[in-house]
Amino acid sequence: MKLSRPVSWFLTAFGVWSVFIWTTFVKNLWKDSGGQAFVNGDHSQPTAFFWVHLLLAVTSLLLGLAIGWIGVRGLRALRAPRGQEPATTAE
Repeated sequence: MKLSRPVSWFLTAFGVWSVFIWTTFVKNLWKDSGGQAFVNGDHSQPTAFFWVHLLLAVTSLLLGLAIGWIGVRGLRALRAPRGQEPATTAE
């Protein structure tokens, strides 16, 4: 199955956006000093809020990476000469 060029670019852009947003979110979560993520700002005592949001961020980051990789593979397939697929080692 080949993806169209606009769909491939959208998926690639979504992956890049996802990596940027969720990495920033985790950095901000770690810097939290308001007492939601850590008890009294002590990084040795994370709260349930921290663990739930870290799990959400990691899951979203992994899904974004997978979607971005599909987009990149779609773009690579469009660059291949007609009748030839790009070489893959997984098949």
